[in-house]
Amino acid sequence: MSKRGWAWAAGLVAAAGLAVPAAGASPRMYVGIYDEGATFFDDATTTFTRYRSLHVQVVRVNLYWGGKLGVSKYRPFDGADPRDASYNWALYDHVVQFAGAYGIKVLFSITGTPRWANGGQSSNRPPKNFNDLYKFAYAAAARYSGDYTGTDGRELPAVRLWAAWNEPNNPVFLRPQFVKRGGTWVIQSARDYARICNAIYNGIHATMYRGEKVACGVTAPRGNNNPRSARPSVSPVAFLVAAKKAGLRTFDAYAHNPYYGVPTETPTTKPPGTRSGHAPTAVTLANLDVLLKEIGHLYGPRHLWITEYGYQTKPPDSVFGVSWALQARYLTQAYAIARRNPRIDMMLWFLVKDQPDLSGWQSGLITVDGRRKPAFAAFQRLPR
Repeated sequence: MSKRGWAWAAGLVAAAGLAVPAAGASPRMYVGIYDEGATFFDDATTTFTRYRSLHVQVVRVNLYWGGKLGVSKYRPFDGADPRDASYNWALYDHVVQFAGAYGIKVLFSITGTPRWANGGQSSNRPPKNFNDLYKFAYAAAARYSGDYTGTDGRELPAVRLWAAWNEPNNPVFLRPQFVKRGGTWVIQSARDYARICNAIYNGIHATMYRGEKVACGVTAPRGNNNPRSARPSVSPVAFLVAAKKAGLRTFDAYAHNPYYGVPTETPTTKPPGTRSGHAPTAVTLANLDVLLKEIGHLYGPRHLWITEYGYQTKPPDSVFGVSWALQARYLTQAYAIARRNPRIDMMLWFLVKDQPDLSGWQSGLITVDGRRKPAFAAFQRLPR
């Protein structure tokens, strides 16, 4: 999520058994990191040594189908074949090999449409033929099945955790959000996402490997539900309901990114409208019960993955940041809240290292120049 996206939004799991969960708490909640910059581009030995020091159990990165880091630059001859000549998996093989060597699980979020699949449009536009996405998901799951030999002759470690897209209720990642049909505005992003998630879920599970789990949703915390706004978006509960109506059939878990809204908001501060009798336009950590209730109503007691969470710090961010001490306190508090909920299976912190550009994010556990914030030690102390 960019700082620009944050400004708009503000306007609107290696070691185990370190602690015994409280009665009724999640028997196991993976603790992990989502930081593509560090995972993709920093020295891998340094990065994964740091992850091991932090006792990271899961590292999430997007597996880009299309776009700048996309696997598929041009139309494959056989999209379901991971060895198709059009595919370049090198970046992702590298991540999976290092994660496997350090005993860390990988969560791949398949996202981004290649231009050949959507009529030459940007990667945040859905494919014209969702069977192309189904085939890519099958190819990815087959390559990272644990039974596949990479180009260097080494067997690639297995990936069993998957997600479909990233924040599809946010126009940065999926457009359009609304279209007008017969004089009525409809939530087109939810319609497209239902087909996206069905394709990814079915493609991955078609490989028939045991233990694969696919999460749908990966929703942003806020939405304005206003198709006429300069930046229309859809609130999490409204998006979930619309996707169900549009044919989103099933998933192994639902994923959500329940960020706070303003620096004065703590992990227990409920957003406005939570008690109004209507579905709130924001779902943060403090009112996750609203989203879980709707998931239960529509799909039964599916579990939830928190795929992004974090507090930015001041310094360096003087607008959206909290003090270093508060970041550490809120991190500890937030993970304790999540662990008490038996339906939450995973919580990932965004980021491990501050982004260098202040227009990005400064929620890292360390600064750009490598200084550890108090949150680094707080993350190390979290129960696993």
